[in-house]
Amino acid sequence: MSDDQGQEPTTPLGPQNPQNPYFSYPAPQGPPPAAPPSQPYGAAAPVTETLPVQKRPRRTGLAAAVVATALVVGGAAGVGGAAAWNAYDDNGSDNAGGPGDRQTSQVVDTPDSPAAEGSVEQVAAKVLPSVVKINVSGSQGSGSGSGIILSSDGEILTNNHVAAIAGDGGTMSVAFNDGSTAKATIVGTDPLTDTAVVKAEGVSGLTPATIGKSGDLKVGESVVAIGSPFGLESTVTSGIVSALNRPVDVGSDSDGNSTTYPAIQTDAAINPGNSGGALVDLDGNVVGINSSIRTASSSESEAGSIGLGFAIPMDEVMPIVDQMSKGETPTHARLGISVSPVASKDGAEVTQGAQVQEVSNGSTAANAGLAKGDVITKVDDQLIVDADSLVATIRSYRPGDKVTVTYLHDGDSKTTTLTLDSDADTSKS
Repeated sequence: MSDDQGQEPTTPLGPQNPQNPYFSYPAPQGPPPAAPPSQPYGAAAPVTETLPVQKRPRRTGLAAAVVATALVVGGAAGVGGAAAWNAYDDNGSDNAGGPGDRQTSQVVDTPDSPAAEGSVEQVAAKVLPSVVKINVSGSQGSGSGSGIILSSDGEILTNNHVAAIAGDGGTMSVAFNDGSTAKATIVGTDPLTDTAVVKAEGVSGLTPATIGKSGDLKVGESVVAIGSPFGLESTVTSGIVSALNRPVDVGSDSDGNSTTYPAIQTDAAINPGNSGGALVDLDGNVVGINSSIRTASSSESEAGSIGLGFAIPMDEVMPIVDQMSKGETPTHARLGISVSPVASKDGAEVTQGAQVQEVSNGSTAANAGLAKGDVITKVDDQLIVDADSLVATIRSYRPGDKVTVTYLHDGDSKTTTLTLDSDADTSKS
């Protein structure tokens, strides 16, 4: 696996694999990447996979079930209510001879009090107008996801795996919080960060979301997720930040590049269809893009949230979003090496870190003296525990950033400061 190209040794994403206990989504169009010549990862499954785009038939079934339930409950309540009422006469006495001191529930006015500062209610009121449902259809099928409004004239941020379903020749439409809809087209995509920008046509006066600083988040901080789980638009759930900088590997794109990012982990309920929706702090600022979940089993049916949802942090992707909005090809930082988990020798304890397998000629890593067999253990203050951890950490930087790399060379700890390269010449996103 490479810190920049990131070839994933497992099967590319596609229809759900019964051997993989994670959700998957239809793979982007294009041929699958060639298998790498070696498999340093063994048969281990990726940490997680992206949320599947919610298929429309499931919503239809749910709607039917809700209607049927309402009819049954309503009918039962009507009959039961009439029977209870007829058991008493107008004087409140029991027709069957019981006492006449029956008391009933009182109907009172419920004051329309303002939402408390920092409450989920206040956050929902602020953010709901800035989150949309995205309906997509293409050769891979049809479904729905979510999106975040970036501009008053219809620029919307979502996941690449949502937009990719439309593909070439597909269709996309956006449903706004006020009930209106509009056709949409793709402005730009970036499979390596699983982000995309789309544009709703013929709209104006929309409410752009306020983008916050994901770097200010703390573990235990309350957050709110807003989107369209199972196609149910304008759904609000809440929870906390349960971990930060969680390396999440959701597979690879059609060119074999790894989609790995340092995720915000949350226990706010996130389900299929939440993809591309907003994770916000209690000030109503968007700090993440809800993108993936860990599922409980490998069954073919779609399971719900088990309290392990992952969002792409805004700090890392906003420069890429700006590039897509300008029509530019997104670029990413790279070291110029390929890495694998640390291999044990003669039963020795395995060291945490990412072991260098190959160094590209002329790369910043080569110029800094990194060599095959070195084990990278830290980038700046971020500990590197495995190969995915290194990929996710490097993806959080931009080309041209300076970083300090700590590594083991023949058992000795060394540090070097280098300037990160760009994949501008190799990126196909």
